[in-house]
Amino acid sequence: MHDLVIRGAQVHDGLGNPAVSADVAVDQGRITRIGRVADAAHRIVDAGGLALMPGIVDLHTHYDAQITWDRTMSPSPALGVTTAVIGNCGFGIAPCPAPLRETMMKNLSVVEGMDLQALLTGVHWGFETFPEYMAQLRRIGPYLNTAVFAGHSVIRTVVMGEAASERAEPSADELATMRRLVREAMDAGAIGFASSFSPNHSGFGGRPMPSTIATEAELRALTGVLGEVGRGVFMSATGSRATPEVMESISASNGRPSFISTVLTMYNEAAPERGRAYYDACAAAQDRGRAVHILTSCQPLSFDFTLVEPYVLLSHSAFDAIGGAGHEKLRQIYADASFRAAFRANLASPKPGILFLGNWERIEVSLTALPGNARFEGMTIGALARARGCDPLDAFFDLALEEDLRTHFLGRFFQNDDDGVAPLLKHRAGVITLSDAGAHLQYMCDAGFGLHFLSHWVRETGHFSLEEGIRRLTSHPADCFRIPGRGRLVEGAPADLLLFDPASVGMSRPQSVADLPGGGARMIREPRGVHGVWVNGVQVHDGRGYADLARGPGAVLDRFDA
Repeated sequence: MHDLVIRGAQVHDGLGNPAVSADVAVDQGRITRIGRVADAAHRIVDAGGLALMPGIVDLHTHYDAQITWDRTMSPSPALGVTTAVIGNCGFGIAPCPAPLRETMMKNLSVVEGMDLQALLTGVHWGFETFPEYMAQLRRIGPYLNTAVFAGHSVIRTVVMGEAASERAEPSADELATMRRLVREAMDAGAIGFASSFSPNHSGFGGRPMPSTIATEAELRALTGVLGEVGRGVFMSATGSRATPEVMESISASNGRPSFISTVLTMYNEAAPERGRAYYDACAAAQDRGRAVHILTSCQPLSFDFTLVEPYVLLSHSAFDAIGGAGHEKLRQIYADASFRAAFRANLASPKPGILFLGNWERIEVSLTALPGNARFEGMTIGALARARGCDPLDAFFDLALEEDLRTHFLGRFFQNDDDGVAPLLKHRAGVITLSDAGAHLQYMCDAGFGLHFLSHWVRETGHFSLEEGIRRLTSHPADCFRIPGRGRLVEGAPADLLLFDPASVGMSRPQSVADLPGGGARMIREPRGVHGVWVNGVQVHDGRGYADLARGPGAVLDRFDA
């Protein structure tokens, strides 16, 4: 008797082959038969008219803290994800000696847009070292298969303390200790090493995140550990410093795959050819035998934000003035003509790689606090300025001040034109992922990138066939990150499965829920057209709600292909 049989589905193998109408049998967490299955089973699912595919593989998440209080890792399982990689950009929580916990949480709250109170009250500290963190994840039993990066900023903070955000050059002993901690993480099963040079990555009080001030020599010394152990991938939020040429050089030095994540690779109407140039440079590197890829977003980069937490604007130097400011002080700063003049100067000459480049038609009023201003909801700041007969920058700050900074704005900054984005999604140098799930919770929820891809890029626009679209969400990212066995629906593979209706699959608009520790709010999305998600043969979501499991079925991944 089988553990599970899913009958009559259109089965997609995740490898790009044509779908077949078949039954799928699952035993002890693995797929044991694809074809006609007449045997009895403890559970039988009628999948007539539905498609069955491997679960979505999400290479870019930030569940490092949330997983310690929420084994479901919501909302990703609801949105079809079965495997997640955490610790991206070098921002995680392990290793972390007890005296540095508050420092680590304060930085994480800003750089990844997380609720500080939720972090301070919610994280369960059953670890100090990276191996102890991996052991805690195994005790927790996550709902998703989970892989963890060793993080540059985390390790730099552990070794250098507060100086990690102040001093570019570590001592020789400090660098040696950092290298030792990277190796310790790799020996404990880290999927690789992650870092950031991004100017968007500021920590608590406007201080730079530690890795962003590190030298290239330090980065090369730490990534060199991957070459020494002969495994692992390197992921970096590169900003403008770690160019494709630099990333290729690092890959050439250590023989390991390198992955670029930066808004510079996204379609940007102000510089429409720049993103494609990055992709072409990476393709040229591949032709030279270097595995250099770009982590690619298939959704518009959108943020819901207020001027109490203006994450999307912090990379402009004018906003250095708000570091640590309370509510009343923020009001004074935003009303000050010199602050506004400084911000205008930033927009007149924006630094590379920042989020907002000054097009006020790309920020709209999302939600107003005063009933009399409800007519402005859905209006761009450019339109608001025209209606009020003033400069857009003044209209932006004046409206927020009128509403005691409670106005919500929605910014759509990059990847916001299908004609510009489609060639990037199809490019051989790209890997479709980049959800940032678990982060920026107050501003956005892109955890459903895979459902968006299936609905928009496959069904609505036809840019991808269903078979190819599924491959790009499953086996392709798993193979690029050297994750063995995942992302394919074949006999013998782990039973990570997504059952869905291709005609209706998608997701809801973002909605705010106050379910974080301490009552904090976050944005989530609900699935559409999803009929079931299984991880290692255990159902974790049925399209309506999570399975109530004392222990999740997800594996803590610690063995990867070379």
